[in-house]
Amino acid sequence: MGTSRKALRTTAVGAVSATLLAGSALGLAPTAQAASHGVRFVDITGDGGTVLKGNVVMPADADGTHRYPLLVFPTSWGLPQVEYLAQAQKLADSGYVVVTYNVRGFWQSGGEIEVAGPPDIADASKVIDWALANTPADAGHIGMGGVSYGAGISLLAAAHDQRIKAIASLSGWADLIDSIYSGRTQHVQAAALLDGAATLTGRESPELRQIFDNLYASDLSREQEMIDWGKKRSAATYLDRINRNGAAVMLANGWGDTVFPANQYVDFYEKLTVPKRLEMRPGDHATAEITGLFGLPNDVWTDTERWFDHYLKGEDNGIDREQPVELKPRSTGGYEGYPDWKSVGATRKKIALAGTTTIHANVDSGADGGVIFLSSILDQVAQIPPMASIPLLPRRWAAVWQSEKYSTAQHIRGTAKLHTTLSPTKESGTLVAYLYDVGPLGLGKLVSNAPYTWHGQTPGQPIGVDLELFSTAYDVPAGHRLALVVDTVDPLYIEHNPSGAQLTFSSPADDPSYVSVPLREQ
Repeated sequence: MGTSRKALRTTAVGAVSATLLAGSALGLAPTAQAASHGVRFVDITGDGGTVLKGNVVMPADADGTHRYPLLVFPTSWGLPQVEYLAQAQKLADSGYVVVTYNVRGFWQSGGEIEVAGPPDIADASKVIDWALANTPADAGHIGMGGVSYGAGISLLAAAHDQRIKAIASLSGWADLIDSIYSGRTQHVQAAALLDGAATLTGRESPELRQIFDNLYASDLSREQEMIDWGKKRSAATYLDRINRNGAAVMLANGWGDTVFPANQYVDFYEKLTVPKRLEMRPGDHATAEITGLFGLPNDVWTDTERWFDHYLKGEDNGIDREQPVELKPRSTGGYEGYPDWKSVGATRKKIALAGTTTIHANVDSGADGGVIFLSSILDQVAQIPPMASIPLLPRRWAAVWQSEKYSTAQHIRGTAKLHTTLSPTKESGTLVAYLYDVGPLGLGKLVSNAPYTWHGQTPGQPIGVDLELFSTAYDVPAGHRLALVVDTVDPLYIEHNPSGAQLTFSSPADDPSYVSVPLREQ
């Protein structure tokens, strides 16, 4: 809790340097090809007269006599307007007018960073207006999409502009607060990454600066202000409008997304009544899409084009007849299709958390969720998630429960849920729960985790804790077991444990403690 704002922002600048280098590379690769595709760099007047820097790529045979479906892509947080050029060129070659633009407040676009606030949503409609007036775009066939920030803006735009008929929201958010403040716990590495990128590549609005400062300071007196700010910027708030407007929505995300965790997309997907598709793959924030931004073969972008082709061009490519929930587990190479999310983890197995266990707070036990980007990329590329030696975890600072050894492989699919009774010695505190796959030598591979924070409790009085771990798809080999570990410190999150705090976990006979693990039917 003593981490200073200066230290956090210094960490943020270091964290985003690699991201910005990648962004520069993304700029170079597509730009080198742009000349032969007739890309046009343009100024677009956004809301309130703010100038947005954009570019347009049109079909090679555009002669002014034909109209083409329009695709609009707002840029990701901190990346320049050439981010999507490789994909824009591919889409233009297949018959789309594609307009991409730098969101206000970043790079050469005017204004300040509003974090998908009302000016950003108005900008999206202004860009559509501009495209209809200045390109051979068809007003009856309009789609929006993007990665990360562009994904979130696209979803919100679909709630406010009925002209949008299809959305591809890649590594985005539906609930901003549930993304960076889930379990009432600040996801500090994610916030620092966003803050650092905004500092280096854009101009933060005073409101955004205050939100970051409140988050770092753990100012409970301004918590509701932060929640209200986030709700205004969350597609989940406008779910009824999105359903009423009827745009077909494709959502894609990584299992290990440390900026916008998978759970908040899943909840939103379940409530959509429009044509919809949910894709989940290994990886961290936007890492599943990145090769496609270089113009390389990429499953996410292939399905994005198929989605637009069907719902904007009317092509019978079969995507509407496929299973709408498409998952790629972290431990296998193949895809699995499901009719809906509830079918993903069709059965559940409970692991009893028996007995009474007390741990001391304020010390990192060695069980951690990893490092933003790095850990999930290692898992994505080499199937090496964060690890911990379960027998060596110090029981003074970590509570540990283990299942029996499994005689057959356990295919975890979906959202594991922790239920326990907690008696803290202080009125506030934080715990982090981890689910590990434990091999014969006791080495645990992280399956999932999630934080949980409480305030205003009576010291010594038991409270019920119900916590959803981040959704995942992971296969536990035969001969292994599962372990639930709970400690109080993780570098991914701000913790709220006063000095000397202790946490006691119990399992009353009338309300036993457990972790419920979702499993795929064999």
